[in-house]
Amino acid sequence: MLIRKLFNRQSFAISSSILGRCISTSSYRLASDKEFVHRDTPQNNPDIKFDFTPENYKRVESILAMYPEGHKAAAVIPLLDLAQRQHDGWLPIAAMNKVAEVIKMPRMRVYEVATFYTMFNRNPIGKYHIQVCTTTPCWLCNSDGILKAIEHKLGIHVGQTTSDGLFTLSEAECLGACVNAPMLSINDDYYEDLTEKDINDILDEVKKGGKPKAGPRSKRYAAEPLDQLTSLTEPPKGPGFKLRKELQ
Repeated sequence: MLIRKLFNRQSFAISSSILGRCISTSSYRLASDKEFVHRDTPQNNPDIKFDFTPENYKRVESILAMYPEGHKAAAVIPLLDLAQRQHDGWLPIAAMNKVAEVIKMPRMRVYEVATFYTMFNRNPIGKYHIQVCTTTPCWLCNSDGILKAIEHKLGIHVGQTTSDGLFTLSEAECLGACVNAPMLSINDDYYEDLTEKDINDILDEVKKGGKPKAGPRSKRYAAEPLDQLTSLTEPPKGPGFKLRKELQ
């Protein structure tokens, strides 16, 4: 009976911790640090002009050339990404309108894409956008500790930007490097196999204007096992191995 009570208390504590998180995959509540409705502000409204630079117009032409006539709307995601990169990492409504104009797509359709994908930031962010993966594999490998270490180091919480405009912190769903959990991204670079000490080292280097080496922070090169190889430890056998007599 005592064991059962302890187990129930522990299960309740874990469940409460999970359900209280601000994660968009939870069926418990719909939550995200992104806004899904536009509100005009002095720094983000349709009256503020946006246009691609001459250099980026060449990129626009290259992107559109990849799609056949009648299907230029398929370029909406790469063009929104290009606009966001030009505009200091965030995407104002004026930039969405320009993309709609370029590909002759209804503005509302562009808004739907921009609000669906969390990669598009519709409010100003810091120079370095830190996104910490907290999906199950990373969570099991202490992504909560990684997130808390960043918050403690920078003095901000998820969804906030440091006062110097250098860092913005976000919580992200799966970033596709589960085998190297826990991990995070800073702008376009992935940092994997993280410890709380790694966080201090990475952020200190970024603050100094450096660029930490991306990839695993452990001894592995990519995604191979940490201890030793368990497969393909010798050249692979050819077709028919153990089926044809001459290949026994």
